Amino acid sequence: MPLPPEEPQIHESAQGPSATAAAGRPASTPRPVPGPRSAASPRPGAPARPGPPAPRPVPGPPAPKSRPVNRSGHGSPQLQLIPASAEGALDAAEEALDLLLDSGRAPGEVLVLTTGERHPWTAHELSFGESAYWAQQEAGEDVFFAEAAAVDRVTARPVVIVAVNGGDDVAARTLPVALSRAGALLVVCGDPERVGAVLGAGV
Repeated sequence: MPLPPEEPQIHESAQGPSATAAAGRPASTPRPVPGPRSAASPRPGAPARPGPPAPRPVPGPPAPKSRPVNRSGHGSPQLQLIPASAEGALDAAEEALDLLLDSGRAPGEVLVLTTGERHPWTAHELSFGESAYWAQQEAGEDVFFAEAAAVDRVTARPVVIVAVNGGDDVAARTLPVALSRAGALLVVCGDPERVGAVLGAGV
């Protein structure tokens, strides 16, 4: 009796990569192909990455259309009030300055005034003499710190920051002049009611 023909055997190497895995491991079943995912969707199996942190608010000049117009017809600087006590006004001014510099504002574009106690930088620089101190304002290469009592002597800069850290009478005289010295932005750190009483509805 003739033997039935043997079925041809297929060598393992001819079965293709999907049938067997590497020697010693069972073949894996094909997985469904995921559809397109947005850039915000995490990769399957990968931990979700946190999104970028929310940007901190940065004071800056307004868009030209939003700038108020004063009686002379020229654009007025934007006013920004940062509520602060007399004790915390200097710290608030320092923080506002840091935000401005971090946003790309050049140091030479910023003037910082204090209505009460001098800023430590002012006291330090004045120790070398008034001539050297005021020469730094003329150079315009760095942030210039001054007392509000000297506001009539300071020159205009794009940004003026006023720390209302005391001296109510001085503050009342200083704020309108500081507004005239600010080309694009006036930042006032102080009590909102007192500042509003001096500068009016613009704050």
